Amino acid sequence: MPSRKKTTMFASAFFTCLCSFVLICVVLATPHWMSSQVGFSGANSSVTVSLTYGLFSGTCEQFVAAGLQVAETTFRVADNLRNTKVQSMITAIIVMLVLSLLSSLLSSGFTCTNAVSNPYQTFLGPIGVYTWNSLCGIFTLIAMILFPVNIEENGLSVELAQGCFSLLQTNTKSEHTYGYSYWIMLLIIFLNIASIIIIYFYDHARYSKKKEQERPIENAPKDVILF
Repeated sequence: MPSRKKTTMFASAFFTCLCSFVLICVVLATPHWMSSQVGFSGANSSVTVSLTYGLFSGTCEQFVAAGLQVAETTFRVADNLRNTKVQSMITAIIVMLVLSLLSSLLSSGFTCTNAVSNPYQTFLGPIGVYTWNSLCGIFTLIAMILFPVNIEENGLSVELAQGCFSLLQTNTKSEHTYGYSYWIMLLIIFLNIASIIIIYFYDHARYSKKKEQERPIENAPKDVILF
């Protein structure tokens, strides 16, 4: 059976890993990654499309120049994309988050195993926790970087607006506000860092104690050594 200190430390790390897993599920499921106001100019009037969307679905509203709402619809992101580059980027973001989800699940399993037992394999201990938490944080960070690139460089919001209302032509302006689903990924990264720090402190304390036990004579009194 593991010591009380080990159980406490790994149980704390398990809690942070489990929170990270739940938050990744929330990020994937919620359609609040981005809120955009996209302006278009036509032959006779200007039109503004208001979008709120995530990786899989969203809602869009169309307003004419006087501020009159014309329509509100719900759409699937994949159905409104025509540019293969934009599609590939969305797919890459989803893949990164799925890999992050699997890494978080494995990290939760490793920390739970160490909280209740002492595994013989070295990789099942702190090394495994470091590995999977690091991968989870890296995958999440890559997703955080790819999404703004898809917005600013590939015009994701503009393409989704044109997919909602096919008669829109010339884009004149775009304003973007990142939603809570996007910023939650920062919290996921912090949780992974917290898990690594917790296990590092436990591993460092264990290593220091082991070194002290390997050199007991250095700490012995001089009279004992002479005797």
